[in-house]
Amino acid sequence: MKAIAATQALQLLRTVFGHPVFRGAQEEIVGHVAGGGDALVLMPTGGGKSLCYQLPALLRNGTALVVSPLIALMQDQVAALKQLGVRAAFLNSTLDGRAVNACEQALRAGDLDLLYVAPERLVMPRMLECLAASELALFAIDEAHCVSQWGHDFRPEYLQLSLLHERFPAVPRIALTATADPQTRAEIIRRLALDEARVFISSFDRPNIRYTIVDKQDPRTQLLRFIRDEHDGDAGIVYCLSRRKVDETAAWLVSHGVRALPYHAGMDAASRAEHQSRFQREEGIVVVATIAFGMGIDKPDVRFVAHLDLPKSIEGYYQETGRAGRDGAPADAWMAYGLGDVVQQRRMIEQSDGSEDYRRVSMAKLESLLGLCETAGCRRVRLLDYFGEISAPCGNCDTCLEPPQTWDATEAARKALSCVYRTGQRFGAVHLIDVLRGHATDRVIQREHDKLNVFGAGADLDDQAWRNVFRQLAALGFIRPDHDAFGALCLTETSRPVLKGEQRVSMRSVLPRKARAGRSRRAATALPAADAGLLEKLKAWRMEQARVQSVPAFVIFHDKTLTEIAAARPADMDALGEISGIGAKKLERYGAALLAVVSA
Repeated sequence: MKAIAATQALQLLRTVFGHPVFRGAQEEIVGHVAGGGDALVLMPTGGGKSLCYQLPALLRNGTALVVSPLIALMQDQVAALKQLGVRAAFLNSTLDGRAVNACEQALRAGDLDLLYVAPERLVMPRMLECLAASELALFAIDEAHCVSQWGHDFRPEYLQLSLLHERFPAVPRIALTATADPQTRAEIIRRLALDEARVFISSFDRPNIRYTIVDKQDPRTQLLRFIRDEHDGDAGIVYCLSRRKVDETAAWLVSHGVRALPYHAGMDAASRAEHQSRFQREEGIVVVATIAFGMGIDKPDVRFVAHLDLPKSIEGYYQETGRAGRDGAPADAWMAYGLGDVVQQRRMIEQSDGSEDYRRVSMAKLESLLGLCETAGCRRVRLLDYFGEISAPCGNCDTCLEPPQTWDATEAARKALSCVYRTGQRFGAVHLIDVLRGHATDRVIQREHDKLNVFGAGADLDDQAWRNVFRQLAALGFIRPDHDAFGALCLTETSRPVLKGEQRVSMRSVLPRKARAGRSRRAATALPAADAGLLEKLKAWRMEQARVQSVPAFVIFHDKTLTEIAAARPADMDALGEISGIGAKKLERYGAALLAVVSA
């Protein structure tokens, strides 16, 4: 085995990866795994998970096998490692037979430091035979939450990975994920046989991300205003629940001048690959996607993630929003949320073919997410509390920046619940609001609901206020969607004390949010004019390098590294080598060219 002294780990960190120091628990994790120990690592996106297995791979003899769920992700990571001078490769369905044979021969010969494989390929008999004939440094199981049936991204092929411990008990294993509540952590440990593993839990906080959840009124217009006001020309991801909504939203954004591309599983593979490639390689592309556009996103400079539909759980929300700001620079997580989202998600769970346990757990996860949406307190405190982390108000989410008011909504809740009951529990919010507001529409008159004592009882509140009341009643569990009548709302048992006047109800007062002038994320990190001009020249040089090498621009250098170069203006190789993100190999390969751009 290679020496595992801390000094050697630090030396590799600096010379290979170009980082002067470890972050958080990285050093302890690297030492533990390099010494032969198993580990479960929970670390937020952008927190440096990859180093936790890449460095031990270089410190130990043999090849590290990295289980990665998506082709695009492993290809980008291998491209980035090769830029650093690391002997890395991948095995996936994009390779022909000759390339597969060459890769397997390199593995047997010990000519690779890291090999990325998909879980289904790893457990094939041919692959297992190849592994048995090779010297293995470690197994790294990335996106380990995929093993959990309670998780937001369950993948059945991950269930077979316990055989790694059975076949290769002496090879250390490290499982990594950015998202796992206590229940999911326990399932990862059990299913991957990591009972003796050390568990490393870093803070789940992403302080550079600002969380904002707005009342859904005209969601596409709200989204466009958000993009134009705060992220004009930035790269971003917009998540929608359905493929049709993805296509329509992307087309609508394009018609309003946004460089938007759709992405979902209903598209042909070539179109999906082209759109993902453009997003990775070009500046300022907005991808509108279903969650099919997921874990393969390794782009560090995504400045915002927006949701036009409610995710299924806090884990899903955290994983998806975590794709913003991986470079540590300011980013936004923005979501438009309304009554229809609550009704739709509850109906999907209740009509699911899953077991009773699955529906129960799914409903509990949805309730936690609704609590995050409806909280009058700090979003970040609520989010971190879900993962068992205690924190103080952040001062950087919408509820901290503009604290919402609360009001005693007991009387309004009783009127709304009574209206649901007296109309037969067979109508949706639009009709119920018409009855409460005293609107004698054709449907109200036809059903004779204008003769009910609740007709006009809510004339003191406008339509928007009543929509907020019904949304919060649904979020609080007092009403739910009817299984048999699409769009209809019915009472739950918990509504009885409210109707009887035995329970009071407090609600958030949703006020129109003021436009935050000058909140552009670019302005927050703006360089002086001269340095900004140099930064643009450096980015143009990087883009040309990426084009010639057919790799994403961030594989050459991250924005953060180029920004530091523009600000420091290094005059020689020694000064350039002090810039974070420039290791020995990149200094040798690009140093002269970078200095030429700076001096010009």
